[in-house]
Amino acid sequence: MSSASFYETRDLSANAYAALMKRSEADLSGFMEKVDPIIAAVKNEGDAALVRFGQDFDGAKPLTEATLKVSEAEFDAAFDSVDAEVIEAITYGIANIRSFHEEQKPAAMWMKEIRPGAFAGDRYTPIRSVALYVPRGKGAFPSVTMMTAVPGVVAEVPELAIFTPPTPDGSVDAATLVAARLAGVGTVYKCGGAQAVAAAAFGTQTIKPALKIVGPGSPWVVAAKRRLSDVIDPGLPAGPSEAIIFADDSVHGGLAALDLLIEAEHGPDSSAYLVTHSRRVAEEALAALPEHWAQMSEQRVAFSKAVLGGSSGGILLTASLEESYQFINDYAPEHLELLSTAPFEHLGHITEAAEILMGPHTPVCIGNFALGPNAVLPTSQGARTYGPLSVHDFVKCSSIGYVTRPAYAEMAKHARVLARYEGFSSHENAVSPMRDKYLGAN
Repeated sequence: MSSASFYETRDLSANAYAALMKRSEADLSGFMEKVDPIIAAVKNEGDAALVRFGQDFDGAKPLTEATLKVSEAEFDAAFDSVDAEVIEAITYGIANIRSFHEEQKPAAMWMKEIRPGAFAGDRYTPIRSVALYVPRGKGAFPSVTMMTAVPGVVAEVPELAIFTPPTPDGSVDAATLVAARLAGVGTVYKCGGAQAVAAAAFGTQTIKPALKIVGPGSPWVVAAKRRLSDVIDPGLPAGPSEAIIFADDSVHGGLAALDLLIEAEHGPDSSAYLVTHSRRVAEEALAALPEHWAQMSEQRVAFSKAVLGGSSGGILLTASLEESYQFINDYAPEHLELLSTAPFEHLGHITEAAEILMGPHTPVCIGNFALGPNAVLPTSQGARTYGPLSVHDFVKCSSIGYVTRPAYAEMAKHARVLARYEGFSSHENAVSPMRDKYLGAN
């Protein structure tokens, strides 16, 4: 049985080390050209193009223009078809996600007295409309619905709409509909891929255009977001799954291998590395993989083997803890586990990771489904400048200023000096005796 790629930092050239950093969406040049005709068709034809692409790309032959939007009857039927324990798990996860994100919600407005009689602050208002993308290509993801919908609802966005690919029978995954309704989103469109991004950007006969789109997706989705970034805010860069499992010598390598497979099973375009300075841990992990694969479905085994045996995953043995930290910070992973009985000893050394899950009892899947922090995260080294999806992605900030009559003279004096220096005569005039004349008249 094939196993994972095995690397040692001492054997890696600079080019080989850099190659380990590459993700599947790093080069989207081939996708950019392919999404152009899809985008054009949706812009020009609207619903008709969405139906055609749903039939051709998703195999949803029963899909029609009349059924692009999920009906109330379909929502009701979803609750009848989903097992009670699944509904309970979704309800539990949503409660935790809501509790977490309510803490993120900023005050509607704050102001500070900068100088006596002069006030400044911020005012937060929700974005008017946001599209939530929920992928379905390699499985059903009600968890993504939970993670995208809840912060939008907490932020009080007036118009939230979920876009997700239809199934071959022309429906939407039932658990996804359950999660949508329980989270508080009642608009779901049967539309995925690049065509969904285009529909969200331009709108169609059925679909209202949105100002922003959030949620993870395939390279097709990422390419369309980039192509349409001048039409719709594409949100944080969220592509195929990636994870680093860091393990020190306090844990068994079999546990590290178990967690290494979590993100590796998403699909062949995922990325997953075990990073450790312990040769024992690395060898135990390699030995445990066949045992773990024996307990997985055939499709997920194939996906994870493609990742771990390919150029975007495997086991990396470093020469020291410091080398492990360096690799993690260079990689800037979407998901990071600090698999250790003393994870806080390592936390201070990590600066570049979108999500950090600590200790043997916090595997990535608990973060994905149940804990509360958002699992829609920046990929492809996006963690260097982006954080997780949050309530802040659904609101916008306006600066607020208010200067009273007693504070005006001092403020005007300094503003006038800088306006003159920068050569802006109207700036200067607006805080000159010209203004005093009008103020005096009042």
